[in-house]
Amino acid sequence: MEDNRPRELQLLVQSSASLPSDSPTSMVGCDLSTHSLPDLNLSMSVRTPWTSVKEEPNSYAKKLQLLRQHIAQQIQLAAVEKAYIERTRELIRRELDLAKKEFARAKLVWEQAREEVEKAERLKEIAIRRVSSTCLEITCHNCHQPFQA
Repeated sequence: MEDNRPRELQLLVQSSASLPSDSPTSMVGCDLSTHSLPDLNLSMSVRTPWTSVKEEPNSYAKKLQLLRQHIAQQIQLAAVEKAYIERTRELIRRELDLAKKEFARAKLVWEQAREEVEKAERLKEIAIRRVSSTCLEITCHNCHQPFQA
């Protein structure tokens, strides 16, 4: 099983007083006895950057306790958010019910107004017919001629 945690590579440079057996050709003409050349043999170690070799034995327990506290806080926060959401939903349901009732009342008022307008139009037609027939019956008192509208 492969570990996907980041690794830290450390390169260690060790200085040596002895010269390598195959000395570089560019160093010809230099006094090699006065210069100490570093040994370029590299060693590599792998360790995780957040874990120290000298960690306390209780650090795992402390980290676990901190993690549990964090999880408990997250659960408590989620419960508070859930309660807030439920309260908001209930308020929205109430507002929706009120809006439906108000719409039903407005629709009823509109229907009543429409019926009153229709009734007024019928009364207008009746009044027009009566006035027309009355106008035909009116005669002038002086000339006894029928009234013409």
